[in-house]
Amino acid sequence: MSPSTSATGRGPIAETAPQSLCAREPHVPADRLVAEMVPPPRFGAARFGTYIPDPNQPSQSEAVRVLEEFAAGLDSSPAADPGGGAMRRLFGLRTRPAAPSGPRGVYLDGGYGVGKTHLLASLWHATPADPSLKAFGTFVELTNLVGALGFQQTVRTLSGHRLLCIDEFELDDPGDTVLVSSLLGKLVEAGVALAATSNTLPGKLGEGRFAAADFLREIQGLSAHFRTLRIDGEDYRHRGLPEAPPPFTDDQVRRVAHATPGASLDDFPALLDHLSRVHPSRYGALTDDLSAVCLTGVTAVPDQSTALRLVVLADRLYDREVPVMASGAPFDELFSAEMLAGGYRKKYFRAISRLTALARDAKPLVAAGG
Repeated sequence: MSPSTSATGRGPIAETAPQSLCAREPHVPADRLVAEMVPPPRFGAARFGTYIPDPNQPSQSEAVRVLEEFAAGLDSSPAADPGGGAMRRLFGLRTRPAAPSGPRGVYLDGGYGVGKTHLLASLWHATPADPSLKAFGTFVELTNLVGALGFQQTVRTLSGHRLLCIDEFELDDPGDTVLVSSLLGKLVEAGVALAATSNTLPGKLGEGRFAAADFLREIQGLSAHFRTLRIDGEDYRHRGLPEAPPPFTDDQVRRVAHATPGASLDDFPALLDHLSRVHPSRYGALTDDLSAVCLTGVTAVPDQSTALRLVVLADRLYDREVPVMASGAPFDELFSAEMLAGGYRKKYFRAISRLTALARDAKPLVAAGG
């Protein structure tokens, strides 16, 4: 088969030279890191009105009601900062917000698949403040921000915000938990409202379901500032991981990469090596303007540091809804049995699930050009 002929034999296909993630070394200015702390595209349209509560789970409707009231209580008066925004606060030129009424934090406590991220994003959208005065990110993104800016600069940058939403607060890394708890303490003192969801600690009874006790204990002195909203619902974790689609051949992956404008093409081991030289806070920028990611020679990751970097990349690709097409090992063989039984197993399960979903999203590309 000619490289310019589709796999279906339907005739010639347009070809473009694919990009390479390994050739990208993005330099992300600090103000962009802060400006990008918004709900990801998958939740860009999330609103309380688009959340459909289960009629058999009254806690879901109650959570919507409480969060709507919480958002309404965060008045937008500090947003009157016409020349300010993130850049002014980045250099310490900010207006100190008035403390919000009621609890300064809310914690969404529920199992997998009950819509915690949807509700958290809805809260961000509903809060009456300029987007530059609201921040939304995962725990990992927040720790990456501290790594990029430094602790004191991060405090100065975020302390003028009305709201900070933290999705998937990590309870499996004591060092990062202490770091973020200290940061949140400073932000609470500055009057910033907080909202969070979290994962659970390994080995806990009912793991993957409710984590409020773990969360409140880990944040220690901040616990009094949080109101817990328990959200009951079906625990999707017990359905297990979705089966990963079978991998393609190297030739199929290359053909799709050349036939898809805006696609990247990389050898998987080389990409893993490249990730070790790029700060995780830049992985979002690494995927800028990509229509698809094509990978050849996928193999199991060699060590935990590499695995955790891959988790971050998988999250950024999933947030941006970038399809992934790959050859080699299927994605459910990325992590060793030891990794999947260890303290970071939830991250690895999440990465497998998300990469599997993105691999399914790549099917139309195969039909069109592979």
